[in-house]
Amino acid sequence: MRFDTKIGIVVRDDLAVWQKLNVTAFLASAVAGSTSEVIGEPYEDGSGNAYLSMFRQPVLVYAAGAEALGRVRGAAMSRGLRTAVFTEDMFKTGHDADNRAVVRAVPAEELSLVGLAVYGPKNPVDKTLKGLALHP
Repeated sequence: MRFDTKIGIVVRDDLAVWQKLNVTAFLASAVAGSTSEVIGEPYEDGSGNAYLSMFRQPVLVYAAGAEALGRVRGAAMSRGLRTAVFTEDMFKTGHDADNRAVVRAVPAEELSLVGLAVYGPKNPVDKTLKGLALHP
């Protein structure tokens, strides 16, 4: 099936594995929590056990350096794409309110990005993520 939208997550390539997984999970939750049309129907197994709904389409995860993350953030914002950010300072906080505060404290061009998620129409998202390699 071909989708007219795309979900892309970009994670800084020099993070520890646990950090990459943490960042990916948080960024995926941002897309899921703010974009209801990306969520499919609940699952059920053959025994009648119910399971949570998931994304209705693939999520592509990319790896990039810090400079590329900044470029992608700027391109996503200039194209009006729905974007979520995860900054290095967020590793030092303990909850959502503190996360928002550390992002709010820094001008956009100075954010120390460790990851971001982009969601929107396929062609603009593809242009925004052009040149990035899928995460190994």
